[in-house]
Amino acid sequence: MKLVTPGRLFTLGLIMVVAALALYVYPSNEYIFLPDKAHPVAPLVTVQGGHDPLHGAVYFVDVVVRKATLLEKLFGGLHNGASLYPSSAVNPPGVNDQQLRRIDLQDMQHSQQVAAAVALRAAGKHVVLRSIGALIDGVAAGMPAVGKLEPDDVIVAIDGKQVRNPHDVYVAMSSHKIGDRVSITVRRGKQTLVERMGTVSSGKKPVRAIVGVVVEAALDIHLPIHVSIDAGDVGGPSAGLAFAIEVLEQLGHDVLHGHKIAATGEIEPDGAVLPIGGIKQKTIGAREAGVDAFLVPAGENARDARKEADGLRIIPVESFPQALRALATLR
Repeated sequence: MKLVTPGRLFTLGLIMVVAALALYVYPSNEYIFLPDKAHPVAPLVTVQGGHDPLHGAVYFVDVVVRKATLLEKLFGGLHNGASLYPSSAVNPPGVNDQQLRRIDLQDMQHSQQVAAAVALRAAGKHVVLRSIGALIDGVAAGMPAVGKLEPDDVIVAIDGKQVRNPHDVYVAMSSHKIGDRVSITVRRGKQTLVERMGTVSSGKKPVRAIVGVVVEAALDIHLPIHVSIDAGDVGGPSAGLAFAIEVLEQLGHDVLHGHKIAATGEIEPDGAVLPIGGIKQKTIGAREAGVDAFLVPAGENARDARKEADGLRIIPVESFPQALRALATLR
């Protein structure tokens, strides 16, 4: 009795091929972060009356993020510089992949507006910033707001009363007892939505009723000159610092001093530079572009960037003015 036949060997081989293809193609429940070579910013930015720098260039860095295949999950990424993360570390609570993509693109658009405002202010131009609501910066897991409110939603009213800034949110929520239901009106893109939800205890003294969101001022930004930034389908807020440097350079300020500079960091309207994600991959991307130095947010981002620097000069910064000072003294 033959246990091994050509037909059985063929069937076994076919099964192995199908299994290998499934491992290679089928997505897992984890995400993979991959490096992407840093990109020059100048082609993306147009400043009214400005001009591209004649010497030097600024680069922004991004990360390729996608679902890891089963094979990549099994073998830890398979790619140089890859990192694997569970879905919970990538998607905010109650947000699916499609919603996350929209939020990332909104973050990029907001970062462009803020970067232009910061650069124009540094150039001595008058920029008008007006608070028009409370921007949701994050939603805490397990809280009533999960599945109802999202990051980048703008709260414009609570219980029908106008919200103009984060303080208005605090005042409106202070009138509620724990367990009350609250009606929150938000602007999400071009939509206006009204969401009702219960409140829970903050758990911290003084104990108060909350729904589990972190808010900051939503700003309406008016620039004295036209600035256009088009990053295509790249999302997230981390290119803000690079955009601000490029805008100031195009306004005729010699910021780069002939150097090739990569920069990353979310930039705030007051010029503060905030930490970003994917610093490992972004450092590799900056290194591959052959830049002279890499500006990164100070603290943990700078420490992690140095681990991947391999000779690339890492410059930690906490603000836009500090970044300009660092570039002015770069040798």
